[in-house]
Amino acid sequence: MKQAVSIEEIKKRYPDEWVLLGNPVEDESGLTVFAGVPLYHSRDKREVCYSGKSLTAGYDTITLLYNETTPRPKRRVLLGPFKRVSQ
Repeated sequence: MKQAVSIEEIKKRYPDEWVLLGNPVEDESGLTVFAGVPLYHSRDKREVCYSGKSLTAGYDTITLLYNETTPRPKRRVLLGPFKRVSQ
């Protein structure tokens, strides 16, 4: 099995990519990842989800994270006649 890599090293290796991690080291809440074994990476989330599935055998837990190094542009919100009204 491969060795776990720190999150700082993952950010350096795979900028702006989705990364599939095996056996992630997390805090108690499970919201912060500190390290993990990089199994697969790509800019396309679907590719990571489908292609990486065969690589997860032998790992107790896996997680998927997006390594955002450049901020995404904000999306426009349509208002006016396209706005939905909840009743």
